[in-house]
Amino acid sequence: MAVDVGVDLALLKREIKKTYAAVSKEPGKDFVFPTGRGWAEDLGYPGELLARVPEGSVESFAGVANPFSLGPLQPGERVLDLGCGAGTDTLVAAQMVGPEGRVTGIDMTREMLAKARESAAELGVANVEFVEGEAESLPFPDASFDVVISNGVIDLIPDKEAVFSELERVLVPGGRLQIADVTIQRPVSEEGKRNIDLWTG
Repeated sequence: MAVDVGVDLALLKREIKKTYAAVSKEPGKDFVFPTGRGWAEDLGYPGELLARVPEGSVESFAGVANPFSLGPLQPGERVLDLGCGAGTDTLVAAQMVGPEGRVTGIDMTREMLAKARESAAELGVANVEFVEGEAESLPFPDASFDVVISNGVIDLIPDKEAVFSELERVLVPGGRLQIADVTIQRPVSEEGKRNIDLWTG
C-alpha cells in the first residue's frame, strides 16, 4: 500500500535524484546542506580511514552525521550502505571490515554511483560493490547483511515503514543498524508535506 504524503512520489524521486546528481557533478556549489571532506572531518569520521577515501567521493559527501560513531565495523562483516551516494561511507566501511568482509552500496542516483565506482577502483578495494536501486524494495536475499549503515537517506523517503521492513528482511537475526539521519520533533503541516523543496534538502 502506497503512503499518501500529499506529494507526487514519482516527482519527488526525480527531484531527489536531480539534487544529488548536482552534488555529484558540482560538488563545490553551495547547497542547503553541508558537503565535502571538511564536513566529514567535522562529523568525527575516523581520520586515517577518511584520508584514504579518494577526493572524487569525499567532495560529494552529503551525510548528516557519522554512523561509525555508533561503533566500528568488525573484520569480516557483511555491510549494506543504504543510500551510499558517492561512496564515502562505503569506502570507510570497506577498510574497517577488511578483505574478509564485504560492503554493498545501494543508491538510486546513477551519477553518485559512477563516482563511487571510480573511487573504489582508485582505492583498490575488491570487497565493495555498488548497486542501483531503492530502499523500499531492496534487491537482496533475506539475511544478506550483518550490519546496515545509512547516512541522511531515510528522511528523504516517505514510506519509512517499507524501508524498515526491508532492512529487517535483509539483516541477519541480531544484525545491527547504524543510522545517522534527520528527525523532527513536531508534526509537519500538510502544506509542508507538499513542499518538494523541504523533502529534497
